[in-house]
Amino acid sequence: MEMKKKINLELRNRAPEEVTELVLDNCLCVNGEIEGLNDTFKELEFLSMANVELSSLARLPSLNKLRKLELSDNIISGGLEVLAEKCPNLTYLNLSGNKIKDLSTVEALDEEDDDDYVEEGEEEEEEEEEGLRGEKRKRDAEDDGEEDD
Repeated sequence: MEMKKKINLELRNRAPEEVTELVLDNCLCVNGEIEGLNDTFKELEFLSMANVELSSLARLPSLNKLRKLELSDNIISGGLEVLAEKCPNLTYLNLSGNKIKDLSTVEALDEEDDDDYVEEGEEEEEEEEEGLRGEKRKRDAEDDGEEDD
């Protein structure tokens, strides 16, 4: 079944604006591109396109509310920078079973203005602070097994 037909089937007489989850697994996309998915899917939070022979994300529409994207078992090898732009709230991404050969391909997804980002030097300060918090107290041999009441 082609992707466009699968989308129509999954809508089940609902408007695209009402859909929060869309599972398009195992359908066929033409020329390795997304078809039938557009900006009207404004409320989409979960999208699964596993094993659809997808090689490009270039035609991915803006999905501002998308949080979870399943893209396993496709033939994607690059072009992931589009995800950071079109899916700004993405928190889960599965790219297993694709044709990604090195980590630099995935670096496009790394946002430096993230709260988790630590500048060089800050990490050392944090480690020093942790060292100042305290050390485990060594127990004396006669303390073993005894509890204070």
